[in-house]
Amino acid sequence: MAKPLAFTCTACGTDTPKWSGRCETCGAWNTIEEVKPLTEGPGAKAIGQRRGTPLVLTDLATREAAPPRTTSGVAELDRVLGGGLVSASALLVGGDPGIGKSTLLLQAAARFARGGLKVLYVSGEESANQIQMRAERLGLTESPVQLAAATNLRDILTTLETETPDLAIIDSIQTMWLDTVDSAPGSVSQVRNAAHELTTFAKRRGIAVIMVGHVTKEGQIAGPRVIEHMVDTVLYFEGERGHQYRLLRAHKNRFGPADEIGVFEMTGRGLVEVRNPSALFLSERGKATPGSAVFAGIEGSRPLLCEFQALVAPSPTSQPRRSVLGWDGGRLAMILAVLESRCGVAFAGLDVYLNVAGGLRISDPGADLAVAAALLSAREDAALPEQSVLFGEISLSGALRPVAQTENRLKEAQKLGFTQAILPKARKQGGDAGLTVRQMGDLPGFVEQVFGPRRAQ
Repeated sequence: MAKPLAFTCTACGTDTPKWSGRCETCGAWNTIEEVKPLTEGPGAKAIGQRRGTPLVLTDLATREAAPPRTTSGVAELDRVLGGGLVSASALLVGGDPGIGKSTLLLQAAARFARGGLKVLYVSGEESANQIQMRAERLGLTESPVQLAAATNLRDILTTLETETPDLAIIDSIQTMWLDTVDSAPGSVSQVRNAAHELTTFAKRRGIAVIMVGHVTKEGQIAGPRVIEHMVDTVLYFEGERGHQYRLLRAHKNRFGPADEIGVFEMTGRGLVEVRNPSALFLSERGKATPGSAVFAGIEGSRPLLCEFQALVAPSPTSQPRRSVLGWDGGRLAMILAVLESRCGVAFAGLDVYLNVAGGLRISDPGADLAVAAALLSAREDAALPEQSVLFGEISLSGALRPVAQTENRLKEAQKLGFTQAILPKARKQGGDAGLTVRQMGDLPGFVEQVFGPRRAQ
């Protein structure tokens, strides 16, 4: 009896029993491809009747040594990894083309090699000479990193078995292909099976494997999303091409905290780690101006100060624009609705533009109050109090809700020279030398105290 066919969407990873021109889940066209298994096993017997190798069983009382970690010497990278690289782990690093993934991994490979690890860098996109040229530009030619240019995964695994490195870097997973899979490189079947083979090899041989994955225009790692579930750690390398700052963000980490970030600066000599990102993102901020608000946020375990910039202008069209960079557009719409409904501040007929300075992407809900303050400041053409920071979550009722790690946010603001903090009520007064704390109960009260009596326009 013939085995039924299976199909998968290359955009969202949804499985379907039949082919169609359009994916019913994500709506993408011409993304459904047939998935062929790596091997065809015997199907005559039920699984309970098959005989195989007995599993090795253990229990929670059995204590084994924790997997050793190796630090790279790059503090920002070690922070995101949770303290260092864990042996027998599989990592996936994603990012836009040209954002600096290969540069970051080549610099990390050089640091690991200088620290005593045996490192093998395999590129499916560049030749060994091209990698050496990049290493020369970065000043890494003295590092004992072994280079290879190959795309056949069978040859790569054979080399890894022979060389037995401590760390293998595969750049990129979309260029790898298996001769046992009848599909083109970069297809769903090839990417899925290649990632599975590399992850299995890492666990079996006790080496660390880092795979590079390209992202689509929507910002997701190309290929099936199931890759993210196979590996131990998923890192995204983010940044805007117009800015020199780059963020390495952990979206999944089995050996450390998720949502941790590392900050780098792109220079002519490669990526340089930023030890104090708050000072960097606020370095170009001058005197207080209308539409500018400083947010004291938390990214992972690190306090981070950044600037929200807002512009409100009369709209020349019947439908005003709502443009946002670095923040959630849906949350911006919610803040505008709360300001109009609870505070009587209308934005009808006005274009609204919101930007996070430095190319940052903020997901902390505590940014609500800073966004509202920036919008009000731009609309009223009135600057916020100088040297002040804001944070707090806004509910649909207009109440201000406290956020986590308040003390760390205030300490970071005080360290950078800020003298005033505006935050929700839920904290005891005092204990912050040199920092004036103003606590607000709700958004209407904040508008009245900072911008004067409420008035609808």
